Amino acid sequence: MKFFRRCWFLLVLICLGCAAQSAPPDVVRRIESKVRNNYSIPPEVKVLVGPLHSSDFPGFDAVTITFDNGKKQEFEFLLAKDGKTLVRMIKMDLTSDPLKDMLKKIDVSNRPTRGNKDAKVVAVNYDDLECPFCSRMHETLFPGILKEYGDKVLFIYKDFPLVDIHPWAIHAAIDSNCLEAQNNDAYWDYVDYLHANQREVGSQKGTDAQFASLDKLALEQGQKHSLDASKLQACVKAQDDKMVRASMNEGELLGLSATPTMYVNGMKIDGALPPAEVRAVLDRALLDAGITPPVHKAEAAPSSPPAAPSK
Repeated sequence: MKFFRRCWFLLVLICLGCAAQSAPPDVVRRIESKVRNNYSIPPEVKVLVGPLHSSDFPGFDAVTITFDNGKKQEFEFLLAKDGKTLVRMIKMDLTSDPLKDMLKKIDVSNRPTRGNKDAKVVAVNYDDLECPFCSRMHETLFPGILKEYGDKVLFIYKDFPLVDIHPWAIHAAIDSNCLEAQNNDAYWDYVDYLHANQREVGSQKGTDAQFASLDKLALEQGQKHSLDASKLQACVKAQDDKMVRASMNEGELLGLSATPTMYVNGMKIDGALPPAEVRAVLDRALLDAGITPPVHKAEAAPSSPPAAPSK
């Protein structure tokens, strides 16, 4: 009995060794050289070739190649059994739902929304209230795009203030969340106003004056929407940034580095796109969801300058 147990143990070890064997040293050197040249990897970045493991493709082993410059990035490659061909492939699961996958990474609970909460197309926008490009994107989305798409799309805003270059953005985000805690419409009125009037706040001399201007605007919105004044004042005064920081950390995990950044059913959109491009993205998401996009009015072509008089 002990003999059979030892044989079984040795067989397991052999199998494990086969599953994690390393490529021959000369193949490893060729892989590193080819990868460095193909992807223009700087010499200070280490290229580490991992052990071979089984793949789903006949004739190929899988190998993980790591780029290490202090922060490691791993990429999966396929290596032919004869060691002569390296293939970079991205495996996609066609059974997964991009929207559900996105929402697993993004916390949209208790976030301000515009549109149909039951819509099959969801656009999550990471916003900075001091960012001029965010203002341009905001102006594109509201009210034009929202009105045009009616109940077909749900828009959700998340905070991603770029604190290194926008000194009052995080304060504005906190004030907007104080309003959202009591009333969704109060949040949107505040955000609409700030995106249209960033210079009003930015023109104030010093951050204290800018903060005071933001707080005044928030309290005015509270009065307009009949909110609990003492509760709003306490929230504005406390300047609790936990919620905003959590949204910022979430964005960083997604790889965000600029605003605006929007996800439409999992598709990432960078920057302030013109209306026609935003419509194209939304229309594609609607078609993928089996919904007919709205009919768009043709945009007026720029008028041509008058022709010079003939001589």
